[in-house]
Amino acid sequence: MDRNNFAFDKTNFLLLGIGMAVIIIGFLLMTGPGSTETAFEPDIFSVRRIKVAPITCFAGFVFMIYGILRKPHHQQKEEAE
Repeated sequence: MDRNNFAFDKTNFLLLGIGMAVIIIGFLLMTGPGSTETAFEPDIFSVRRIKVAPITCFAGFVFMIYGILRKPHHQQKEEAE
């Protein structure tokens, strides 16, 4: 099969994989103990869970969107000609 028929090249798949790893890291940063009916856990309002983790996930989603929208080099060369 000809490589020119593929919508993605190796770099696109690499960018998608890195973006997915960043999203998974963001979700792992959100995890932690939760409050129960008998005990309140103040860690649910920590900076890591409220600010850092959502920003990390958002950055991962933006990275994946870039990986999807990036044109492979062989398509850029064809359009230039």
